[in-house]
Amino acid sequence: MSSWITDSPLVYPALQATHIAGIAMLVGSLVVLELRVWGAARELAVPALARLALTVSLTGFGLAAFSGSLMFAGHASEMISNRAFLIKMGLLTLAGANAGWFHARGGLVKMDHIARAQTALSLGLWFGVIVAGRWIAYR
Repeated sequence: MSSWITDSPLVYPALQATHIAGIAMLVGSLVVLELRVWGAARELAVPALARLALTVSLTGFGLAAFSGSLMFAGHASEMISNRAFLIKMGLLTLAGANAGWFHARGGLVKMDHIARAQTALSLGLWFGVIVAGRWIAYR
């Protein structure tokens, strides 16, 4: 399968485009929800906005994970030794742990200073994931 991914003039670019679209869905919807946690757009009900944002985020994550896994399969030996890839995976793990903690402690209900700090951390981690992802090609 790796040769199908790397040898086709269309497959790898299509995977990259899918990966970017997934990241845009994921991070874009998180930004909207996190702005609401910070107090923006108070007229929007948090439960309804959260249902929409989390659905879009999870769909985006699914697209990014699926396409990223296929891209990894095409270059697995290179990726394992690529420091930027390892950093990206570490940041991705931290972002997931932060999201799990945020939801487990009821961050969307509490919307307290801890929830706001977690959303700021979330944005920082996802920005780091994006930067490390772009850095992969140059390492």
